[in-house]
Amino acid sequence: MLIDYLMNTHRSLAEQLSNFYTPSGLQVYIKDPLINQKIDLEEIIGKVEDVVPDHLRSEMEMVIVGWFEEFENQKISAFYKDGTLHLSPGIIDDESAFDDAVHEIAHSVEDVFGYTIYGDQKLKKEFLRKRKYLHDMLWKEGFKAPLNVFMNPEYDEDFDMFLYETVGYDKLSTICQGLFLSAYAPTSLQEYFATGFLEFYLDPNHNFLKKTSPQLYKKLIILQDPKKLDNDD
Repeated sequence: MLIDYLMNTHRSLAEQLSNFYTPSGLQVYIKDPLINQKIDLEEIIGKVEDVVPDHLRSEMEMVIVGWFEEFENQKISAFYKDGTLHLSPGIIDDESAFDDAVHEIAHSVEDVFGYTIYGDQKLKKEFLRKRKYLHDMLWKEGFKAPLNVFMNPEYDEDFDMFLYETVGYDKLSTICQGLFLSAYAPTSLQEYFATGFLEFYLDPNHNFLKKTSPQLYKKLIILQDPKKLDNDD
């Protein structure tokens, strides 16, 4: 009887650890265990909820940690889909988990407040000006690709691989200094927004963001105040 009791207790505790709710009501389900057992997912999600305002997390209903084919196919560690944030069990550490979570929340924000973010075309114009300058800089470095590819603001897998594999993020990081927030930011207009969204919550002073991407910074300031927002729904 004692053994049965202990086994049931252990099973109950394991279920609680793998499926819990945050104080805001967000469900977190650990389908597959994290490889790095030192990562405190509950603390990380709590930190995310502390820094990202409630109205900007309204679309995220659930967090699932598990192995999904997107991680292998797209070489990513997180993605947002249908109200759910998917995190890879292979996330390296607490910092990476926090960064991935906030970055993907940015994409959920686009679903709700897309018109506020993109409607006046100002962010798109800022992004494409930077893309044009990046094209010219890469051309001089011997990385030659047609300008029209750079002037497409939408995600393009071939362009993504051009930046990631042909140019390389080490080289790109150097070229992007003062132009983009990171080597990943030029990937698409949506990733430009998401990298800025993350930077906004990483650096409370916002000096780097404000200087590097002023129009993006203005959009993020607007997003902080629910009264200023146009809900696309």
